[in-house]
Amino acid sequence: MATPFMTVKYVPAGMSERLDLFFAGLGQGFNAYTLRRARMREIHNLNACTDAQLARLGITREGIPDYVFRDIFS
Repeated sequence: MATPFMTVKYVPAGMSERLDLFFAGLGQGFNAYTLRRARMREIHNLNACTDAQLARLGITREGIPDYVFRDIFS
């Protein structure tokens, strides 16, 4: 019966840090994508409301982006 083994390879200096940065960038990009998608969904849903419905929420149609991104821009 063969015994499983693991091969360890030398990683050049700096490569580990570059890989860390690469994967961190992917993660941040994915997070930004999911947040943007959620906000765009909210904009779409609010834009589908009537002006009267928006008024009950205290916003205007032109104010939808400000409302959706209020945590960033206020």
